[in-house]
Amino acid sequence: MSISVDAVKVALAAVMDPNTGKDLVSGKSAKNIQVSGADVSLDVELGYPANSQIALLHDAALGAVRGIPGVGRVTVNVYANILSHAVQRGVKLLSNVKNIIAVASGKGGVGKSTTAANLALALAAEGAKVGLLDADIYGPSQPMMMGISGRPESLDGKTMEPLENHGVQVSSIGFMIDPDQPMVWRGPMVVQALMQLLEQTNWRALDYLIIDMPPGTGDIQLTLSQKVPVTGAVIVTTPQDIALLDARKGLKMFEKVDIPILGVVENMSTHICSNCGHAEAIFGAGGGEKMCREYGVDFLGALPLTMSIREQTDSGKPTVVADPEGPVAEIYRQIARKVAVKVAEKARDMTSKFPTIVVKND
Repeated sequence: MSISVDAVKVALAAVMDPNTGKDLVSGKSAKNIQVSGADVSLDVELGYPANSQIALLHDAALGAVRGIPGVGRVTVNVYANILSHAVQRGVKLLSNVKNIIAVASGKGGVGKSTTAANLALALAAEGAKVGLLDADIYGPSQPMMMGISGRPESLDGKTMEPLENHGVQVSSIGFMIDPDQPMVWRGPMVVQALMQLLEQTNWRALDYLIIDMPPGTGDIQLTLSQKVPVTGAVIVTTPQDIALLDARKGLKMFEKVDIPILGVVENMSTHICSNCGHAEAIFGAGGGEKMCREYGVDFLGALPLTMSIREQTDSGKPTVVADPEGPVAEIYRQIARKVAVKVAEKARDMTSKFPTIVVKND
């Protein structure tokens, strides 16, 4: 008995990708459907890194196609294909970085750097090639958080090699200064340092570059929006009203400079007592979700206030690598997948398809 391609598509239309909320056919994930008599083979292409999801989607697609009456051997190949996506107009992509995600906050002390580090590690754990740029020039914390010491080397005298740990490439001004030395620099010097870190680091074929932004809406944020090809921004806040007030300013700033908001992460959402496990919303509850509803952006997730997150980050092994099977690491992985799916849903970058036009006066 011969099976039709349409019958295969009908079966796959019943398989939902839990990360995108779309079925494999309408989400255009099902590709290269081949039918040979009763045998069927197909690819399922995901636009986001999903090592932890591949087996689940493979089994779901396999089961759906095997349910077709008279079907023979079924082969399903599930893989991720991460593409470059559109950035703000007039800014060119970096040649070796597909997507840049800014992690920002309106004020300091909300756990932005911790979120940036764990987001980078979670994307790497899902199979992506990830870099982490510490753009907080005055207070670089990623060398300590990522457990990296030493200075970057230059192989060509023009660029510097990123330092690496836990599978993530890292660049920070913290690698080049004494940890106790304050950065007494004016704005233009800070901006120049950021651009040098971004453009003169020899990033190696990154799917995502996470930029840990300094708090606020000043020089570095403005430079980022004007000169750096940013795919989208993640806003980090805590539930308390004063933090949300500043987070709103950060969110509006990115909107004004045409950088899409990928979503909001609420840190220190509830305090978990280390003795009895009692959860209490000491900074208030629901503020992040309310802000998302007001501005029409996605709520990516809420993280508890626990001593383990602080201890693990201070020791140079953030939660995603220190306790990969724990509940907090799972929240970070869910946030990372949501961010990657939001990026994958954006328009693809087509500038590489166009030829470079050079006008000469001969």
